[in-house]
Amino acid sequence: MLTHLDEYPIHQTPEPIAHPSTGDRNFYDRYFFNGYDADGEIFFAVALGLYPNRRVMDASLSVIRDGVQRSIHASRLAPAERSETRVGPISVEVVEPMRTLRVRIADNDGGLTGDLVFRARAGAIEEPRFRRVAHGRVVMDSTRFTQFGRFEGSLGIDGVRIALDPRRHLGCRDRSWGIRPVGERDAGAPGPSPQFFWLWAPLHFDDLCTHFDVNEDEAGSRWHAFGAVLPALAADAPADAALPELPRPSERVAHRIDWAPGTRRARSARIVLSPVAGPDDEIELEPILTFQMLGLGYLHPTWGHGMWKGERAFEAEQWKLSECAPLDPRYLHVQQLCRARLGSRRGVGVLEQLVIGPHAPSGLQGLFDGAA
Repeated sequence: MLTHLDEYPIHQTPEPIAHPSTGDRNFYDRYFFNGYDADGEIFFAVALGLYPNRRVMDASLSVIRDGVQRSIHASRLAPAERSETRVGPISVEVVEPMRTLRVRIADNDGGLTGDLVFRARAGAIEEPRFRRVAHGRVVMDSTRFTQFGRFEGSLGIDGVRIALDPRRHLGCRDRSWGIRPVGERDAGAPGPSPQFFWLWAPLHFDDLCTHFDVNEDEAGSRWHAFGAVLPALAADAPADAALPELPRPSERVAHRIDWAPGTRRARSARIVLSPVAGPDDEIELEPILTFQMLGLGYLHPTWGHGMWKGERAFEAEQWKLSECAPLDPRYLHVQQLCRARLGSRRGVGVLEQLVIGPHAPSGLQGLFDGAA
């Protein structure tokens, strides 16, 4: 099947673009954005994913305001045309690749609307490939890049417009594609008890940004880790200013999480990025707000990524953050908005956490037990 993108010299296999290089049902292609102000007055995130071998495309917007997290979810039969990135009221437009993207949320029954423009303040960072094999089966094989930026435009909550100021509203985006568990579970013999340990921390400072992520098994051995420090555009830089030079990758990364008792959530955290030469970059994190990734479909019992909902589906939901039990499996996956300190620098960013199953360095032994 030919589509518009077949006009461009971008093919990686003998097949047309609409045909994935693998028949794995869990193949996906995804956009993610988050945005916030340093005081935590507002936090928002958007995601849009395509699952061509499941013939599904879905998207979500989730916003925290005044202690309440509100979300809208939409799903559709996936279009054959890969350049069609609209699901229900949510659409993503690439205005200038690796530089400017626009997310629109049209009027809908959920009361959340918006016109969000993301402008990069640093170059995109390609992370090492994520690949994990369990019991002889590839369960994850994907590529992702992360990019820091500022937001302008507006969000609407029940008709009340909130203006986004690029001097105040920071965030990041990522693009990922490949294979990871999505959609309905496959039939067959039961698998092993789940275990997953994931930390991700993109952080903004006035003159630079830092990036950190790690995956570890139950013993604490790493199967993925990455860190980088990169220069960034100042808030008053002109819109057409050249993005700064490429990042300085870390040779090693380390972390220490002070888990809040009875949870799998950080009370505070310390990240160390060690360059090939020179002193370590030691970053202290203080969480001030917790965003539930459930609002974007992660671990969602009915709006999980890639699940077939019909040719067109839409739903809105909301909850008070104070009522989210931290060890309820639905609420394990979070992004905490954090104040950050790097030497004399002060910054802001997120610490994403998903910890399922045992993790010996954290003292966690069961599937969902909390820290002591």
